[in-house]
Amino acid sequence: MSEHRDAADLAGTRPILRPGATCWRSERADRVAVLVDGAAFFAAVRAALLRARRSVILLGWDIDPRMRLDPHDPETLGDFLARLIRRRPSLQIHALKWDMPFPISLEHPHGPLERLNRRTGPRLTLELDDALPVGAAQHQKLVVVDDALAFCGGIDLAGDRWDTPEHLDNDPRRRWPTGELHAPRHDVMMAVDGPAARALGVMARERWSHATGQALPPPPPEGFLAAGADPWPEGLHPLITDADVGIARTLPDCLVGRPVRENEALTFAAIAEARHSIYLENQYFASFRVAEALARRLREPDGPEVVVVVPMESPSWFDRMAMDTPRGVVLQELRAADRHGRLRAMTPLTEGGNGIVVHSKLMVVDDRLLRIGSSNLNNRSMGYDTECDLAVESPPGDRSAAARSTANAIGAVRNRLLAEHMGVDPSEMTAAVRATGSVVAAIDRLNKPSGRRLAPLPDTDPGLTEQAFAALRIADPDRPEEAWAVWKRMPPAPAPARSLTRAVGAALFTAGAIAGVYAVALAMVETDRGGR
Repeated sequence: MSEHRDAADLAGTRPILRPGATCWRSERADRVAVLVDGAAFFAAVRAALLRARRSVILLGWDIDPRMRLDPHDPETLGDFLARLIRRRPSLQIHALKWDMPFPISLEHPHGPLERLNRRTGPRLTLELDDALPVGAAQHQKLVVVDDALAFCGGIDLAGDRWDTPEHLDNDPRRRWPTGELHAPRHDVMMAVDGPAARALGVMARERWSHATGQALPPPPPEGFLAAGADPWPEGLHPLITDADVGIARTLPDCLVGRPVRENEALTFAAIAEARHSIYLENQYFASFRVAEALARRLREPDGPEVVVVVPMESPSWFDRMAMDTPRGVVLQELRAADRHGRLRAMTPLTEGGNGIVVHSKLMVVDDRLLRIGSSNLNNRSMGYDTECDLAVESPPGDRSAAARSTANAIGAVRNRLLAEHMGVDPSEMTAAVRATGSVVAAIDRLNKPSGRRLAPLPDTDPGLTEQAFAALRIADPDRPEEAWAVWKRMPPAPAPARSLTRAVGAALFTAGAIAGVYAVALAMVETDRGGR
């Protein structure tokens, strides 16, 4: 029997969540909930913050005090946080945002956060994280309330994150703080309590210490919460109770003395262990190594189905160049490997046929693993930026009622998300999966030719310049030492790509142009920093 066949036979037999390998820790949560899209998350986080007693820690790629948690309420996030500390003298709030460089900071300015920090006292402290390697991002999205409740996933407390599952074409509630409308946006968060929330509090304080040099003391033990002071929002119904939650991180080595790549290990372990289906929602899909792992499974005669849901294109020109270009190359590799018709690469559309920005970072493997976090399917999320993902697993071979309940809940999340994208009731999706025994067949059966639907991504043939961009991973290094050493990024060309030797001219020209633009941008950043 071949080594490949042996690996396929072993799929699904080992735990995916293994502390010290595929996750940092596995901690118990009394309640686990999933919040789909910004409206649900912002309502829940507002309710939780109103119940905070001692400590709130906010980590984000972006935190914009001008945004509103409720589009019907004129109160901004900054005014809301200031009101919280005035009404609760024992409460301290700490917020950490990435010190993003120009030109990203034009759309996500630092000024509002810095002004709020200047006009509030020490109990509301807002800082910019500039302690990472050049170009690396503070990408974790985390809210921890009293170490008793934590939210983690893909949604920042930023100006263009609010939307509902309806993703209306022209929703006047979807506005930047400037008043401009923003595009429909799909995203997901997970909420946990108990020891899992306490562990995320530990992690959040470590991030604060690494970024600022200041140590934050933990809040008192959970017993200080008086009756009725549980920060869990009343209207937030748990998806799963009494579950072990794996916490997986990405940290560059300058923070803790060694690289932490638990999210990378979790991705590859989950792909290897899948038996029936792999469902992925992600903002980016730019990693050759992830594509190769999925391609190996697609080549197996009885391997899993692979469903990839991504945006039609990234909103910014730079992301379209840096992330969408390699996506075209890796999708070509997957399509070449799809000998058995088990791949679906799709994008959600609104009722009017407009694209929806998929910003979620979610993975569902069989009815076994649910993973939600901040990690994209690109290189920088595996070893360059800071990331945090949460995962719940129904252990293989466990026939208990609790394990079956967890498995049913995991499958229900996947079916709910697919139903949202296709504009059908979740019960229809669940029934179709059961009737066909296949996620792909259920999609094919329920998907519509118009209106809310999942549209196939175009099958493109990347040219030499596009292949060069993909191979050099512009703006997508795998580790800090690759940031300025472009030559270290050159992998063997993926199967469908033409020889990289023929693309060297285009690659060098492209890399030179990008390096020149980046050098100018860095100079402007330093000038900007000197003026602050």
